Amino acid sequence: MPETSRRGLLFGTAAVSAGALLTACTSNEPKKPQTSQTDQPAADNKPGKPVTVGFAGPQADHGWLNAINENAKSQAEKYSEVTLEITEGSNDTAAQIGQVKTLINKKVDVLVILPADGKALTQVGLEAMKAGIPVINLDRIFASPQAYRCWVGGDNYGMGLNAGTYIGEKLKDKPNAKVVELAGIDNLELTKQRSQGFADALKNYPNVKLVARQAAEFTVESGQAKMAQLLQAQKKFDALWNHDDDQGVGALRAIQQAGRDEFLMVGGAGAKSAMDAIKADNSVLKATVLYPPTMAASAIDLARALGQSKGIGGLSELEIPTSLTLYSAVVTKDNIDQYLPTGFS
Repeated sequence: MPETSRRGLLFGTAAVSAGALLTACTSNEPKKPQTSQTDQPAADNKPGKPVTVGFAGPQADHGWLNAINENAKSQAEKYSEVTLEITEGSNDTAAQIGQVKTLINKKVDVLVILPADGKALTQVGLEAMKAGIPVINLDRIFASPQAYRCWVGGDNYGMGLNAGTYIGEKLKDKPNAKVVELAGIDNLELTKQRSQGFADALKNYPNVKLVARQAAEFTVESGQAKMAQLLQAQKKFDALWNHDDDQGVGALRAIQQAGRDEFLMVGGAGAKSAMDAIKADNSVLKATVLYPPTMAASAIDLARALGQSKGIGGLSELEIPTSLTLYSAVVTKDNIDQYLPTGFS
């Protein structure tokens, strides 16, 4: 999510808890921890060696970031042997560096860090790794792979690609179809990746053209203002892709105020408000492309496995992977019930 305010072999879908995926039974024999071909124990739901996990993230001033914190807390609570040391969170890089240093001084077993700024916090990630504390780097990647043991995050390019493919399929039989894009903060790399994925998808549909684009700020207010500008400039179009469901609340307000309904809208991230609207099927919003905050729960699972020197159920590797990119599923009225539990406020 936005760096100023905010996926995969292991995960079948974003709606499935990573905790459930760390258990496995592959036959009708009595359940027992799955082991790799080298008899390395795999993580399961049974209590194991005590693990203290330090969690440091930015200030939860956006629905997605608050969901990140809640997912981390609730997943840690599922394990009696896991102690979660969570910081208050800050968008000030110096303050967050200080919070991570405090966790290092407390000698936590594993660190999970979602940096307000990946580049700015790389040094403290390196410091933790040199101190023998493995780091799970969540979403916003550090500038050096030496600063983390494992990266877990979303697929921004995949978001755009899947949004564009969904829209392209819906409009493939419509001549001269017009599409508009309500992007996020333009100077963020994640916004550039989402737009690039979207543009690449539309290349597969020669009849579909992107005719207008506005960048918003991932807020309700900016979404409403920028959408109003798009609506005024474009008297008729066939589809809208909005990068973020929070700013999408404002975009929908502008659309309703303008009395426009000739197009379909696709959102981004997976907010509960968007999922509720998709389920109700009473607005232009027909789909949203996930950027699941369940990645924080997955990070806790991986930190626990790492702290207990275990592998992952379902994989034959001795160790957890070095990176895990979550899938950006397209949620529509056809599969909404599957994904609704993952919606965030």
